Formats: sequence, structure tokens, C-alpha cells
Amino acid sequence: MWVEVDDVEQKISPLNKGLGWMDAPMTSAEVAAQGWNLLADDLSLPVAVLSAEKLQHNLRWMQQFMEAYGVKLSPHGKTTMAPKLFAMQLRGGAWGITLATAHQVRVAYAHGVRRVLMANQLVGRQNMETIAALLRDAEFDFFCLVDSAENVRQLGEFFRAKGQRLQVLLEVGMPDGRTGVRNEQQLQEVLDALSAWKEQVVLCGVEVYEGISHAEEVVRSFLQHAVAVARRVAARGQVARAPMILSGAGSAWYDVVAETFSAAQMGCEVEVVLRPGCYLTHDVGVYKEAQERISASNPVARRMQSALQPALQLWAYVQSVPEQDRAIVGLGKRDAAFDSGLPVPALYVAQGSCAPVAAPAHWKLTRMMDQHAYLEIAAGDAVRVGDKIAFDIAHPCLTFDKWRYLPVVDAQYSVVDVVETFF
Repeated sequence: MWVEVDDVEQKISPLNKGLGWMDAPMTSAEVAAQGWNLLADDLSLPVAVLSAEKLQHNLRWMQQFMEAYGVKLSPHGKTTMAPKLFAMQLRGGAWGITLATAHQVRVAYAHGVRRVLMANQLVGRQNMETIAALLRDAEFDFFCLVDSAENVRQLGEFFRAKGQRLQVLLEVGMPDGRTGVRNEQQLQEVLDALSAWKEQVVLCGVEVYEGISHAEEVVRSFLQHAVAVARRVAARGQVARAPMILSGAGSAWYDVVAETFSAAQMGCEVEVVLRPGCYLTHDVGVYKEAQERISASNPVARRMQSALQPALQLWAYVQSVPEQDRAIVGLGKRDAAFDSGLPVPALYVAQGSCAPVAAPAHWKLTRMMDQHAYLEIAAGDAVRVGDKIAFDIAHPCLTFDKWRYLPVVDAQYSVVDVVETFF
């Protein structure tokens, strides 16, 4: 269908009709009632799709893993920026949602999220204004990070003028890492500043991010250091929240963080909050490697006898077969992450078929441009223009942000829902 919008013609696929700026969004039931099926060419490709079955599996798996350690889950929402998925995670037992920027916090709040851990420093007047506006709601439970006396002072002055209190976590950083206090002098300066501004900047616990390291022994040593800092802070009597929050864990080392933090003897009541985000859709890159390590070495994961599953796929048509050993697929950097590895061919559907089969093991993407991908095949492979190929991805964070709408499909690839993103 073609519509005229400000003298610019835009083709609206069946999927997007009624889902965006044209009409009110469809409900899940209305989407399912359309009868759209990916294999029947009812969707415009390329398209990123989510597996309803695998989303639910990953949701249950991670919640059960956290409960086995007696820790709380606050999944990092920056991965998907999809309020419908936030709601799914909260219904599934999540303590809250983690975010990275004031804008993301505002989006989550607008869609009903009432507890946010912003795993970042709050810097800049407009960002502070955004959070201050949300804090007028007494039901909104918000935390951000501090790692410098200067930031504490700026926050203190701003929120004193607003007549508000801001809850913060002290961030402990790794050498050569990103943010976080690195040494004794920095730590003491921040603690002194928090004492000076305790009426406006309320210390609620300690936070770390360990994901920059690729070595388990380094991660464990750093986490033990963070526990020692948390004990010291608790002993000073500066923590105004009971229980004190102790938070860490990206998507690669959440098992090690769960083991270390849950076993820590703090001398006070502690609420351990872990923040992996990529588990919900998983991937076939670095997080697959991390999950293989966890499945092999972690006792809780071994008892569960299952693992996280890739729930996000990109489907595209074969666009051209210009050479015997190469096909060009209508998929590119505008559609999929490429920073942690190129998408991996997973399924193949020949023209006229509605039965996906496993993509041959020798198929491999070798290069991606904006809207084209180079697929290495073998001479004699019966690949034709119009065939469909499904790709698993590496790094879901930088794939989600390329899509405004992602259909959710059942095991037969019928569309049962649509997830909207807000980047």
C-alpha cells in the first residue's frame, strides 16, 4: 500500500500497518488475529523476529538461576529498549529494570516501570531535570552511580535546590576499566563528599561492572575487592538503606558475581542485585561462549540441565547469485550488529517451501555493507533469488537498536505479537 505523507511516498508493510505513527498500536490479540506468517511471505524482509517460545525459556531460566543464589535480577533494559519486554521481565520476577541514560529512564517510566537502577553517573543539568521530574512520583524508586566528589557536589547542589533526595550507589572500578573509583584517595574523597551532602545524595550501597575483563581470576579478584569496599562502607555507617544494595554482573560473568556476592559476609543485611541484559534473547557470539563456560562449570546451571537459547533472528531474501560460490543477501549493517562477529546462517527456506531446514555448515557471511551481505556458498548449492535465510546474531544490543518493530513468532512462524523499541 502506498500513502502520501508530506509529499513523500512511503511503502507500509502489512506488519507496520496500524503499529506506528499512522494509527493506534494494535493489541497482541489484534496482531495475532491478522494471521500473518513469516514463511508465507506476509512480512517485508529483511526483518528481525523474536521467538515467543525461546523468550519464555530464557526468562524462566535466568529467574530460576538468580533465585537459586538468593539474589535479585534487574535486567539491563538498554539491550532491547522494549517496554513490552520490560513488562515481561517484571512479571517474571525481576526486582527492577537497569538502564544507562536519563532518556532511557524516562521511556521506562512512561511505560510503567517504577524501579530503575541507572548503572551510570547522572551528569548534566537536563539529565538531572529529567530525573527530578520523575522523582516527584513518590512511588518511583531510582538509583544512579557516583564515583567522584565533584559529581556528588553537583548532584547535591542541584537536588538541594529542588528540595529532593537522590539515591546513589558508590561505583568501584577496575584498573583500565571505564568508570568507578580506582584507589584509596578517590574512595575517601567520594565518601567524604557523600557525608557532606548526605541530606541530598543518599548512599544506598556499592556497585561494580566486571564485564570488561576476559579472565575469570581477574574478575573474582576484583569482586572480592568490591566486597571489601562494601564492608568498609557499611562499617562507616554511611549507608542509609536497609538492606544495603550490592550490585554487579553484565551478561558474561553473572555466575561468578552471583557466587561471590551471595557468599559475602557483610555484617549487615544486603540485597544483591545482578544486571545481565542479553540473556533474554541470547546470541551466538560472546554470550554463547560465556554460557558454554557457565553450563560446564557452574553447579546451579548444571543442575538446571538446560541453557539459554538464541531468541532473536534476522530473516532476509537472497538478492542475487552473481557467482557460483557467492550469494548476495538483502541484509546489512543497517539491520544487524557486526561489532562482535557477523550474523550466522541458521535456517534456509527455498522458494515455494514453508519448511525451514538447517543452513549448510559451510555457508558463511564474509562481508556486510549497508544493506547487502556477502554469503559464501559452494558451487552446486541450489541457492536461488527469492530464497529466505534466517541468521542468528552476535551482540543483541546493537541489533535491537536498528528495529522499531520486531514481530514475535510462534514455532510455526505465525506472528503472535509485535514488540516496539524506543531508542
